[in-house]
Amino acid sequence: MGQIKVTHDCGGIKGVCVIEPAVHSDARGYFMETYNANDMKEAGIDLVFVQDNQSASVKGVLRGMHYQINFPQDKLVRVISGEVFDVCVDLREGSETYGKWYGERLSAENKKQLLVPKGFAHGFIVLSDYAEFCYKVTDFYHPNDEGGIIFNDPDIGIDWPLPEGFGIDDLILADKDRRLPSFKEHRKA
Repeated sequence: MGQIKVTHDCGGIKGVCVIEPAVHSDARGYFMETYNANDMKEAGIDLVFVQDNQSASVKGVLRGMHYQINFPQDKLVRVISGEVFDVCVDLREGSETYGKWYGERLSAENKKQLLVPKGFAHGFIVLSDYAEFCYKVTDFYHPNDEGGIIFNDPDIGIDWPLPEGFGIDDLILADKDRRLPSFKEHRKA
């Protein structure tokens, strides 16, 4: 394989992958390929990305848990500044890991990337003072096509690490994310 190390089926969840690019460092700094279609294909990941997104958030921001309803997207996510705990939840009907979650610390320092397949809810919490988050997607954003599940759903039981100085009630969420349905409500929809 080329310039990446891929760990497939993370947490026993088929399709979720952690990707670690080769980093070439010297006294000047470092160089790495953040994405190479040939290396990805060789690793068994053959996706066509159509849009790149980037967000910036401060410590204690939690974004998620979001998914697309009619236009699902595979997402390749990474952090270019700071650190987040990134989470995906399997919502694929019929999957043997339906309702299971996987989380990974992504940071500018470790340079790891997480591949979140179609059919998963996705979110992250910012652990550093500030973080910039980048992700590639395989379908375009459709503003009226977003669903979600509340981040602290007891049936899913995501073990969110909290940033220093934060309790669960101190987290910074968008109003829409505070009003997301439970996993049980999602299943009834």
